[in-house]
Amino acid sequence: MDTGKPQLLFVHGIGGLRDTVTDRRRWLEALATGARDAELADAISALTQGWLADVTFANYSDLFNRRGAQGGPAGELDEDEAPFLAELLDSMLEELAEQFSPESSPQDARVIRDARFQLDAAIEGRQGQGAGDIGRRLIGVTTTMLRLPGVRQAAQWMNGRAVLFQLAQVGRYLNRRGKKAELGAVIRARVLDGLDSERPLVVVSHSLGTVVAYELLHEYKGLVPLWVTLGSPLALGAVVLDRLVPTPACCPENVASWLNFWDRDDIVVGRPQLADWIGPSEGGVKAVTARVDSRGLWTHTATKYLEHGAVASPVIEALLP
Repeated sequence: MDTGKPQLLFVHGIGGLRDTVTDRRRWLEALATGARDAELADAISALTQGWLADVTFANYSDLFNRRGAQGGPAGELDEDEAPFLAELLDSMLEELAEQFSPESSPQDARVIRDARFQLDAAIEGRQGQGAGDIGRRLIGVTTTMLRLPGVRQAAQWMNGRAVLFQLAQVGRYLNRRGKKAELGAVIRARVLDGLDSERPLVVVSHSLGTVVAYELLHEYKGLVPLWVTLGSPLALGAVVLDRLVPTPACCPENVASWLNFWDRDDIVVGRPQLADWIGPSEGGVKAVTARVDSRGLWTHTATKYLEHGAVASPVIEALLP
């Protein structure tokens, strides 16, 4: 049966308010750059003009950044957000310590050690602190982490406070307590809205968007020929992995192929060997992981990943008739 044109779904990650039209265009332009890098230039017009697939940029950023919401640069942490962030930063530093050893990267290892000392001090004194005080201490940790490769230059426009409050979005999505659990369901409903389960769906997800995609693909009833995860924290220690639904974590059954890409300088990525921590589907599909090396500022952006031919090529090929 002819199911019609395939669908391409972009699922964004942490950050501020987004413009759906602008971000859709930017992700498509980055994917087109990657297609050129992969010597698939003939497919660019079909992609950007919408002939190859119906392209959706699922924008849920307003649910984190609406007026009065916590998690913005001018806000304060909720009382239950600080413990999650401490756990998240602990897992991030653990991963970074494995990547930047004292033998191979002595200067970077010192930065990680300094950040670890600050974090341990914040955790040890947490019981006598309010959310605001521990929040300020955690900002010190992220400020120190910004001295690491890949984000050092980004500190010119991205400070430790902004990083911390954007990372808080991960915990707010994963919060399963009472009414706060509603946020995750609302986000998934937003992303799923308008999709046609009778047509093939290719999913490209980034950062927190990989966590959102993991859970919604377990709910989705249609066929997913390819799921691409970029800069994913899915296997970032127990703080994320153990909070996923369903658990124990496994590849969604409707996913025919799962490709996971990570960048060494991406501080949000956890455990490059993601397939060792997330089980296969009953059909035997599990994540296949590859590293890409980006240049320039702040590697934790979807467009940096999409500009690589290794990322763009399988997406284009999955959409071709």
